[in-house]
Amino acid sequence: MKRNVIIIVMDGVGINGSDWGNAVKAAYTPTLDMMLQTCPHTAIKAHGTAVGLPSDEDMGNSEVGHNAIGCGQIYSQGAKLVNESIESGAIYHSEAWKKLTDNCKKNGSTMHFIGLLSDGNVHSNIHHLEAMLRQLPSEGVKKCRVHILLDGRDVPATSALTYVEELQKLLDELSGPDFDARIASGGGRMKITMDRYEANWGMVKLGWDTHVLGRGRQFASAAEAINTLRDETGAIDQDLDPFVIADGGRPVGTVEDGDSVVLLNFRGDRAIEISRAFDEEQFDKFDRVRRPDVVYAGMLQYDGDLKIPKNYLVTPPHIKNTLSERLVAEGIKEYAVSETQKYGHVTYFWNGNRSEKFDEKLEVFEEVPSDIVPFDQRPWMKAAQITDKVIEAVKSGEYGFIRANFPNGDMVGHTGSFPAAKIAVETVDLCLARIAQAAREAGYALIVTADHGNADEMYEKKKDGQPPKPKTAHTLNPVPFIIYDPEHEHHMSQGQFGLANIAATVTTLMGIPKHESWLDSIITD
Repeated sequence: MKRNVIIIVMDGVGINGSDWGNAVKAAYTPTLDMMLQTCPHTAIKAHGTAVGLPSDEDMGNSEVGHNAIGCGQIYSQGAKLVNESIESGAIYHSEAWKKLTDNCKKNGSTMHFIGLLSDGNVHSNIHHLEAMLRQLPSEGVKKCRVHILLDGRDVPATSALTYVEELQKLLDELSGPDFDARIASGGGRMKITMDRYEANWGMVKLGWDTHVLGRGRQFASAAEAINTLRDETGAIDQDLDPFVIADGGRPVGTVEDGDSVVLLNFRGDRAIEISRAFDEEQFDKFDRVRRPDVVYAGMLQYDGDLKIPKNYLVTPPHIKNTLSERLVAEGIKEYAVSETQKYGHVTYFWNGNRSEKFDEKLEVFEEVPSDIVPFDQRPWMKAAQITDKVIEAVKSGEYGFIRANFPNGDMVGHTGSFPAAKIAVETVDLCLARIAQAAREAGYALIVTADHGNADEMYEKKKDGQPPKPKTAHTLNPVPFIIYDPEHEHHMSQGQFGLANIAATVTTLMGIPKHESWLDSIITD
């Protein structure tokens, strides 16, 4: 039977059998409980090799998760792409790398690296930075400065000094009469530079002032800055204030005309805005004070349609034959909605890293503006408004396929606040009840799933006698896959499934053959 379909992505809501730090299990979720008791459901894989990452030790994230859901296939992603390019040496033969290094040699100028300093493998990996640093002396580059963004989100919340010590050791080893390498600036990733979806350009301005202009509180070293700021504020790494490394009152690494700059993050969402600040001549998002004439490159091209940035070191996966393309070919009208924090996930990432629509008439995208407040202070976020939009789309009768993302479990989970994460999950459950009723009344099949875990593990591993330590990273747990369609019977297939199996499941419900390149459906009917 052909069904219209709604898919709800409960961002950051994984399955964890333990009670320890499990805000999903602790939350009052009568709607999810009812669905798990009465509906066809299974647990599916949302991390590691199931989403194109190098190994099953790599946590999933919203970007690769929505790529996988939206395209029905597994592509090499992020860290895996960069790993392959570094291992083969292809990165050092790329046009962008040659531009960067030739520019430094010609001008006797500085190579700058800006990016997240951790091995979280979600936005970046410190080992990629280390490989490029080791390469520089052989390229004839004489001076290098590193601008570090502290993680504490995809890795333990206060682990920054571990990575700083590792980086500093390498810089000391490489430095000598012919090569001068130092850390120049830094700050928490949720404080400076790494905004996304234009939610808070003030973060990017603060990063620009810190990295480029060298404006900010000065310290003799990154370790001194981190220890001092922690003692003064009690903040975890991601929220630490910006700092500038100075010598005799002068910043050691401002970005000047003739320099080269690499953004070492490989994930696109939090790399686009700072890339625009470097690349765009006509720029009105904040006062740059000065725009140095540099060669700028990203680790990847973060937006292929908008060509951001113009130069990039590693070619991103060319994703084709997506679910949206398949539905457009069938003349099915689609509706996608989320709030700002995850709007790009149900549009750009879902459609295979494509900013433009496949069909302007058949695809409708709607963004609910996010509030610019700490998520633990408003854990309900814009869930009610997203729900209103979904129900309006259902009642309109226009759409054969509707998709929405509720960011609450992820964005609130990243704050490390267990009480707030519990409220976030309960908020989504309330919204699911309303959507389920609308789906039932309009004859839609409703799929409820998630893109990765987060709120399901809010504490680090339990240590006897120690107070709970917040965990702010994603998890390696599977995620739920539920079909709510009480008037019709559906049968789960046997086997192990992941996010990339969802596309074929959608077309199975809709009575449309899947694309031959896709993984199999999770249901047999």
